[in-house]
Amino acid sequence: QWFGRSADCVLEIGFGNGQALLQCAAADPDRDYVGIEVHGPGVGQLLLGIESAQLTNVRVFQHDAVEVLRHCLPSASLAETRIWFPDPWHKKRHHKRRLIQPDFITLLVDRLRPDGLLHLATDWQPYAEWMIEVCEAQPRLQNLAGPGLPSPRPESRPLTHFEQRGERLGHVVSDLLYRVLP
Repeated sequence: QWFGRSADCVLEIGFGNGQALLQCAAADPDRDYVGIEVHGPGVGQLLLGIESAQLTNVRVFQHDAVEVLRHCLPSASLAETRIWFPDPWHKKRHHKRRLIQPDFITLLVDRLRPDGLLHLATDWQPYAEWMIEVCEAQPRLQNLAGPGLPSPRPESRPLTHFEQRGERLGHVVSDLLYRVLP
C-alpha cells in the first residue's frame, strides 16, 4: 500500500545513518524497504540520501519499532527483517533495554511471512549469545547455520559504521540468520 506495487518488503530496524539501507535499496530496486530509526539526524541523512539517489522503494518511520510493528505492519507482511548492530547495552542492569527480547522476537516472527528471514548482526559477543538464546527459544525460527551457530557474513550486507568501529576495537562480528517456519 505504501509503494503502489506488489513486491517483497524488507524492514530494517535501527538503520543509524542509513547508508547500509541506501546501498541495499539502490542495489535491489525490485524490493521495497522500510526503515525505522528513532535518532533524528540519522533519519535526516537517510531522507537526503533517498532524494539524492531518487529512490522510490524506501519508506521511513522515525518512531519506536515496537509501535510501528504493532500498528502499521500486518501479520506475514515482511519478507525479511534486518537488525544490524543494535545497542548491546553492555551493563547487566541495562540488559532489559536491549531491543532483542523474547516478546519482541515473537512480534517480529508474526510480522514475517513463512520462509521469511530474520537477520541480526552484532560485534558484542555476549549480545550475540543472548540473541541466539532468545531466537532459538522461539519455535518458529530455524537457525540457518545450525543450532547455536553464527552464519558467515552475507556478501549482500554492506559494512556498517558500527561494524567498522567494532573491528577496529578487535571485536568479532556475528551474523545470525533465521528462517521463519510455517
